[in-house]
Amino acid sequence: MAYSDIYEAWKSDPEGFWMEAAKAIDWIKPPSFALDSTTAPLFCWFTDSQVNTCYNALDRHVENGRAEQTAIIYDSPITGTKKKISYRDLLAQTEQMAGALSTNGIDKGDRVIIYMPMIPETIVAMLACARIGAIHSVVFGGFAANELAVRIDDASPKAILSASCGIEPGRVIAYMPLIDAAIDLASHKPEFVVVHQREQLSAELREGRDFDWQTFQEGAEPATCVPVEGNHPAYILYTSGTTGAPKGVIRPTAGHLVALNWSMKNIYNVDPGDVFWAASDLGWVVGHSYICYGPLIHGNTSVLFEGKPVGTPDAGTFWRVISEYSVRSFFTAPTAFRAIKREDPDGKYKEKYDLSCLNMLYLAGERADPDTIHWAQNLLNVPVIDHWWQTETGWTIAGNPIGIEPLPVKIGSPSVAMPGYDIQILDEAGNLLPPNTLGAITVRLPLPPGTFPTLWNAEERFLKSYLSTFPGYYETGDAGLMDEDGYLYVMARTDDVINVAGHRLSTGAMEEVLADHPDVAECAVIGVSDMLKGQLPVGFLCLSKGVNRPHREIVGECVNMMRDTIGPVAAFKSATVIERLPKTRSGKILRATMAKIADGEAFKMPATIDDPVILDEIKIALQTLGYAKD
Repeated sequence: MAYSDIYEAWKSDPEGFWMEAAKAIDWIKPPSFALDSTTAPLFCWFTDSQVNTCYNALDRHVENGRAEQTAIIYDSPITGTKKKISYRDLLAQTEQMAGALSTNGIDKGDRVIIYMPMIPETIVAMLACARIGAIHSVVFGGFAANELAVRIDDASPKAILSASCGIEPGRVIAYMPLIDAAIDLASHKPEFVVVHQREQLSAELREGRDFDWQTFQEGAEPATCVPVEGNHPAYILYTSGTTGAPKGVIRPTAGHLVALNWSMKNIYNVDPGDVFWAASDLGWVVGHSYICYGPLIHGNTSVLFEGKPVGTPDAGTFWRVISEYSVRSFFTAPTAFRAIKREDPDGKYKEKYDLSCLNMLYLAGERADPDTIHWAQNLLNVPVIDHWWQTETGWTIAGNPIGIEPLPVKIGSPSVAMPGYDIQILDEAGNLLPPNTLGAITVRLPLPPGTFPTLWNAEERFLKSYLSTFPGYYETGDAGLMDEDGYLYVMARTDDVINVAGHRLSTGAMEEVLADHPDVAECAVIGVSDMLKGQLPVGFLCLSKGVNRPHREIVGECVNMMRDTIGPVAAFKSATVIERLPKTRSGKILRATMAKIADGEAFKMPATIDDPVILDEIKIALQTLGYAKD
């Protein structure tokens, strides 16, 4: 069937569509209906079913002939470790840890915080919780103590599963001092902490509270799968709000299973047994959906990579992994490719590797600018597929359904709505906008299976943050437009649409112009306050390696390009060259924080910032342009 037929089949019978997709899951008690709207606008899916995530990710594959297939390929260029773990062995490890947790009082519905690095034990911890019906909350390893404490108080976990350290290029991050400080700060006190000791750094354990990973499991009976209801939370994943406490996104079990399994073939075009690699972190939603759960539920081999796109050891590390493990579909963030392009603009590192196994590159996590897409296409000679989704949705909102029907690629667009998502572009009053008109990107309720039904312990905040602005719609917080063919263009966060003398302009569109400059490897545009025009755009330019031209010339050329492409209406006159952009650990540029610095406003240090020192550099750069006055 063509994509249009499948999308229309969903639209005409949403429940029938998802009940059909649900047949691919192994149920303890199959659902008798799909959508539960009794508590609308809080919608739930498959609520009368019983199921277990771990059984679908491991047991059924072992029982059905995939026991010896590799489930996880662990590759850590940081530690020089390579390991392949079969479905049989991953199941054995998970059963044992699940049994130990159960023996120590962790029951269905209890919360467990997982504060761990990119190692196989982290996946074991996640699946072990799922096996016994515990609700895990993975917190990015190395988060500051205060941020961990906030999550401890919100989730009130019975236990924390951790490791002695995380390892970054050139440094080892001790986790136990952070955990100790977080527990001291938190009002809620977990009952115990289990620590995997890594050889790079051994942690001191507190008597009576802390347990060694191995000895904790000794003597425990391997646990069987505990049935959970369809709307039982599989996990809580905290996403940082721009203000206030982080928001605990809930992922219901049954919808999670159905949506992720459906996506693996229809969106990423992999068959069971194929090697799939999402170069992300288990602490982010991509790591949950497409390192741990999605590939294993679907019977794929998943790559777990503890490294960086550059510096571990060089800009060819991605090509080595793809070649060495015959990766068929590869998923990463555009920022990773910008880093590689900046380090190796001519793509010389790729020449050492045979990448004929690779069928597709998928990009998500931030706007994929056309320049990066063109560079990746020319380098890899495979289709580069942009797609768009959020922590809240857990899987693709708009994408190119390669496994159904490869649609024509329009550079700058993540393509079209996936089944389950009725995307609408609305103005500030909630009116539907015509094609090619910038507005708020919304999704008509209900959201599909796999998405969040509410926030953990924060229903009012959920309603206010996502459903109140446009009643009957989910507010994505992104701004964009849709063309006459139904292709979506995500231009910026709603907050990043700036108003220059009454003209609403997208900073994303301006960044596309700057990225077209041959010397610019990466860029960002923010809006700063202006007495006359309300706001003015300011550009930040990171140059490719080896560029030695005067910065003034490059800035002048960028100003002219903006005038020629967007026009004088953009009033783009200020830009500066900087060494690097401030980003979160997942690669998102901190534009809102930069704008606050420019306007001299107070701001909260983002918990996920990769390197706080860079904000001082941004302030100095802005001061040279006449902004960021004390």
